[in-house]
Parts: sequence; C-alpha cells; structure tokens
Amino acid sequence: MRVEQISVFLENKAGRLAEVARILSDAGINIRALSLADTSDFGILRLIVNDNVKAKEALKQQGFTVGRTDVVAVEVEDRPGGLHKILDILHQSNVNVEYMYAFVQQSGSNAVIIFRFDHLDEAVRVLKANGVTVIEGDRLYAM
Repeated sequence: MRVEQISVFLENKAGRLAEVARILSDAGINIRALSLADTSDFGILRLIVNDNVKAKEALKQQGFTVGRTDVVAVEVEDRPGGLHKILDILHQSNVNVEYMYAFVQQSGSNAVIIFRFDHLDEAVRVLKANGVTVIEGDRLYAM
C-alpha cells in the first residue's frame, strides 16, 4: 500500500525547476503529481512519477540530490466535504498527517491525495478499516 515518492533538493533560483522538468522530459518520465515547498535558500520538490528508478538515475547524473520517501495515495470524493471525511477519520484515530498534496484527474470524479504520515502502517490500517480506497503504487504511477 506504500507509494514511492522522490524528493529533489533545489537551490531557490530561477531555472532550477525548469531544469528538473527538462531532465525528466528527456528521460521520458511522466510526472503524475508534485508538490514544491521552499525556503529562501532551497526548495524540496516532491514527485510521483511513472518510473522512479529511471527518474532518480537521470536526476543524479545531472548532479541533483534525490531522496525517496514512502507515502500513501488515497481516493477522495471530489466534492465539498470529501477531504474533511478522510481527515476526520485520521483525527479520530489520532493519526498525524505530516504533509499532503492532491491532484484531480477529471472534475467530478475522485481526487487523489498523497499523504505522508508519522505512522504509515497504522494510517493505512485505519483508512482501510473505514472503507477508504488506498491506491497501490503501480496503479498510481499509471494514472
């Protein structure tokens, strides 16, 4: 039930994000979801891609520092209250969300939210026990 996310550490200067996008494009990597968090000096680009191994290799060859993190992908109803329902389930079970980001494939269908939890296995257990669809990595990478 875990999904592999890659994290790329970027200097906070013009063109670095475009460079990552070019490298991934040249390697034939499709970005499925992303999140960018920054400070005044650096940023962390979190990516779900269709080929983690190839993406990491291409970025490392160009001098980027790349890490990996296990996250969880969850289907959420794309309507008012959809996110609240998931977060309330987690809150009631005392599961902490470290960070999250989302994407919608088509308006009106389900959204996908990527979660990083402090206790990943417990979070997956709680979500599944409450009827929440947790998406397998292979399915997510192909979306």
